[in-house]
Amino acid sequence: MRTREGTLEGGRILTVADESTVIARVRAGEREAYAELVRAHTGTALRVAVACGAGADAEDVVQSAFIKAYLSLGSFKDGASFRPWLIRIVANETRNTVRSAVRLRAVAGREAALSRGEPLIPESADPAVAAMEEERSAELWAALDELSDDHRDVVACRYLLEMNEAETAEALGWPRGTVKSRLSRALKLMGGLLAPESEWEPRAEEAGGDGHG
Repeated sequence: MRTREGTLEGGRILTVADESTVIARVRAGEREAYAELVRAHTGTALRVAVACGAGADAEDVVQSAFIKAYLSLGSFKDGASFRPWLIRIVANETRNTVRSAVRLRAVAGREAALSRGEPLIPESADPAVAAMEEERSAELWAALDELSDDHRDVVACRYLLEMNEAETAEALGWPRGTVKSRLSRALKLMGGLLAPESEWEPRAEEAGGDGHG
């Protein structure tokens, strides 16, 4: 569970300062301390992998991503939040896995994997909120499956992971204007893929964009 202060881990809040302490311990040779970061962020990492298309391979993708993150801790910026950095690694690892495998995934299997992470969509999310209603979830995943990697990733970050625009930009390594325009484009594409009776329209602030999509 994510909070304003940090990430809930083992019944306590793991703040950015706590994460920095753990990373310092790992860098100093206390390798077992890395398990604290793994416990704190596994749920988020699984949701990212599933939302980005990993399907049944989500757990393998997350395991590989955590290994790569561990091996790259030397380049991690001191004082930064671990979560956006890890999300970017998971998203990239998912792309690599999907591209090397047959891209035929069962919607039901993906939905079941995501339900384990209990993703939440804010009620104000439009058009995503209508599709995330229980009876429309299968249709949503079918529509997401039709999007490009970039469009799927931005929808996943903004709505499945409830990240704000700045966090999404950091996690995906894009300018904020690119996040806004690609999200707008993704929502419009999803609206066209879903049933006409849904009458979905993106929010005004997300529909403008800036030409980076």
